[in-house]
Amino acid sequence: MPKNSEAQPPEKLTGISIKDTPKSAAGLKAIASTVKHIKKEIGLSKGIQLLSKLNQKDGFDCPGCAWPDPDDKRALLAEYCENGAKAVAEEATKNKVSPLFFATHSVQELSELSDYEIGKSGRVTQPMFLPEGANHYQEISWKDAFKMIGEELNNLDSPDEAIFYTSGRTSNEAAFLYQLFVRQFGTNNLPDCSNMCHESSGAALSETLGIGKGSVTLDDFNHTDLVIVIGQNPGTNHPRMLSALEKSKQNGAKIISINPLPEVGLINFKNPQNLIKWVNGQELTDVFLQVKINGDVALLKIILKLMKEKENAVPNSVFNHKFIKEKTAGIQDLLEDLDRYSIEELLPQTGLSLEKIKKATQLIINNKNIIICWAMGVTQHKNAVDNIREIVNILLLKGSIGKKGAGTCPVRGHSNVQGDRTMGIWEKPKDDFLDNLEKEFQFKAPRKHGFDVVNAIEAMYTKKAKVFFGMGGNFISATPDTKYTAEALQNCSLTVHVSTKLNRSHLVTGKKALILPCLGRTEIDYQDMGEQFVSVENSMGVVHKSKGTIKPSSKYLLSEPAIVAGIANATLSSSITNWTKLTANYDLIRDKIEATIPGFKNYNKRVRIDGGFYLPNNARDNNFTPTRTGKANFSINKPSEIELKKNHFLMMTIRTHDQYNTTIYGLNDRYRGILNERRVLLMNKEDMNSLGLQKLDKVDLTSHFNKEKREAKGFLVVPYNIPKQCTATYFPEANVLVALKNKARVSNTPASKTVIITIHKR
Repeated sequence: MPKNSEAQPPEKLTGISIKDTPKSAAGLKAIASTVKHIKKEIGLSKGIQLLSKLNQKDGFDCPGCAWPDPDDKRALLAEYCENGAKAVAEEATKNKVSPLFFATHSVQELSELSDYEIGKSGRVTQPMFLPEGANHYQEISWKDAFKMIGEELNNLDSPDEAIFYTSGRTSNEAAFLYQLFVRQFGTNNLPDCSNMCHESSGAALSETLGIGKGSVTLDDFNHTDLVIVIGQNPGTNHPRMLSALEKSKQNGAKIISINPLPEVGLINFKNPQNLIKWVNGQELTDVFLQVKINGDVALLKIILKLMKEKENAVPNSVFNHKFIKEKTAGIQDLLEDLDRYSIEELLPQTGLSLEKIKKATQLIINNKNIIICWAMGVTQHKNAVDNIREIVNILLLKGSIGKKGAGTCPVRGHSNVQGDRTMGIWEKPKDDFLDNLEKEFQFKAPRKHGFDVVNAIEAMYTKKAKVFFGMGGNFISATPDTKYTAEALQNCSLTVHVSTKLNRSHLVTGKKALILPCLGRTEIDYQDMGEQFVSVENSMGVVHKSKGTIKPSSKYLLSEPAIVAGIANATLSSSITNWTKLTANYDLIRDKIEATIPGFKNYNKRVRIDGGFYLPNNARDNNFTPTRTGKANFSINKPSEIELKKNHFLMMTIRTHDQYNTTIYGLNDRYRGILNERRVLLMNKEDMNSLGLQKLDKVDLTSHFNKEKREAKGFLVVPYNIPKQCTATYFPEANVLVALKNKARVSNTPASKTVIITIHKR
């Protein structure tokens, strides 16, 4: 693999156009965008056929986000959003990446394309191999590919020299088999995309409530009094959430939005399923708090102090004392800690007026049933776990946990990222789970904790790990510190990626590399015992089936379970597990899941019920016994410790509207009025003036962390409504600026939302 292959998107501009920011989200423009993408990628007729089965009870689960489907009636024609349709179009595309494509395009040449251009190349049609020193992938049979992987793994000095990464789209069945194979091989090196997004949520919620998942259901949005959306842009990242917020609003609920950027989806929503709403839409946000980047703990602490002041002035008017006494621990420590801070010292961190914060706090005081939702804007900071624990503090004071219309709502990304963790994809497995595996499969499971994403990259960089296996995803474009990560991958003897489409990770490889093409969610899965379905878990703990409906894009594709079985058979000579039998009929895999993981009793029967079934959730049941105290725990949290120097700015990485995680559907960020360009830096107009910058000036960015500097060149300055000394850029273009060691306490999640930068005009 050529060391000069580009790990970062190229520094070339594509012709920016700036429009006025729209006043509403979705509506007719979303429908038009959906039709455009479907028509271009797969054709209108086939596209309509596919979309009619998307998120239906007899169809397939969206390969995009993990937002839940309604338990009861679903929209007949459109139980999906614009970006869900884009995800389906992207997967079912008619474009193909064949052996001829690789023969005529070198790895070096392909790496010079943008991530958008690479992705639009199409579906990989058969297994491909990049020999050591070569610059072109070549065909390889499945048998030879499995043999190569088995030999490479068995030649390692220790199983811990292999890394087994997982993307969130992997089904329950594939994830369970995958972790079983990895543990029978002898390691817990199972990093996954959760390590880079909601690991902070899992850590904070497990400590405070005894479960690393949210506590609400979709129906709770119909019964809530107040929804707080913090650090999240549902209009782009989880558009169907807007329908739930719309229903909350129609039922009389209030909505508070907290974010450094005003996101149009939270301001006004035009439901594309309702012709009447196309005209006026539904105003959503009642109070918008435009907090500075990483000012969340300071803001939440001010809210807590204001709640305490009101409770002291009018006892029993704010706190739910019965709930606090019976169900919680640590209230006195929290109240004493609040006294250590003054509102005057906290307020500058927020960038907000006290009057605005008081207005939001009054809504919290006045309402009993509160849901708080959050996403990456909260989880990717050094003090990310503090952010979420402070959120929990507010809910506990109000008694807004474990009852209808109230609770925690971390909004997950990939459509089965939560299910993968439930299936055992975790570098820190619990002993009882390993005990169950040992009993059911008759092997000795490794007990030493493995590498998460950050530690895995460091291990490959220092050559402590020599084989990288990626079950889905685009590792190089998802991870921080791009140049460092690229060198880490290039140190490996072998890198393997199970993928549907070509991506940049196939071009930044070890000495040898394999691409193993798999079936997508949309495609029919035929195995020896007939047509199969898989199951997934959504963001609210519902497990349900997903069954593809179209012919596979290539006859050479294998399902992810079949790929795992092929590798296991080629690697594990002493395993007594009948891998081939398990993948012939996925019911057999589900039987094994039932035997080893709590909550899956009668799995095969219940998963066939329309809509699936809910997994147990102790926080939803108002039971907090799994915590260290046996109760829900209040916690002590610290505001940001960052003090910016003159001409230093905080940068956060964000997505465009034409993007889902690392998949780039197009070049437009329609809801922010930025079209046909991704290399942009959103800046406050006053900050631009202080640096002598004009609209669309070209700048280079330098990040500063522990006296280390990282550079990203060739960005266009766009004046935007963002707090002073705050900036925003898109990823993966800006990932190179995120230091690997700049990570959250406790969760080890990269702090992609708090990067200190300087800006240099060309």
